[in-house]
Amino acid sequence: MELYDISRDFFRTKGYPGDPPPRVERLCRMETGEPYNLSAYFACSHTATHVDAPLHYVQQGASIEKLPLRPFYGPCTVITVQGILTGEEMDALLPLCERRVLFRGNGGAFLSQSAAFALADAGVFLVGTDALSIGCSEEEEAPHKELLLAGIPILEGLDLSAAPDGNYILSAFPIRLDGLEGAPVRAVLIRP
Repeated sequence: MELYDISRDFFRTKGYPGDPPPRVERLCRMETGEPYNLSAYFACSHTATHVDAPLHYVQQGASIEKLPLRPFYGPCTVITVQGILTGEEMDALLPLCERRVLFRGNGGAFLSQSAAFALADAGVFLVGTDALSIGCSEEEEAPHKELLLAGIPILEGLDLSAAPDGNYILSAFPIRLDGLEGAPVRAVLIRP
């Protein structure tokens, strides 16, 4: 069995423009004579590898703790694409994909609204990207809303550099942060 950690480092990953950088405070340190180590940290809920819940773009949308767990575990497909995918391109790719789809594009794989509609129409469980956002800066809101209104969580900030294209089992459960619109994830691909 092969395991691929597809999560980015929480403190060293470049954040989305305008988001506060994460920071850590060492509260207790054994190296200074204290009996244990203890840390606190502050970060945006969309830092590094994370899940967007519907509440991120939908006024009365579900927050992280209200999402079902099913989308975050099961068969998935990693596929390399580049640029902004259209609905027509998505329709051509969907027959090759499981119901969880992760897009690799060296941070440059995005969905148009029509591609997001095609994914929602096909009944996918989860969509992910190695970019900081599923939508490009010119069309950020529309693909998010299309997926999130359909109840499809979005996994962003993946590191797919070591995992070849193909089918895997995905395990990517978000931390339970009640009432929030996003949460960090430790995402792993499993190839039996």
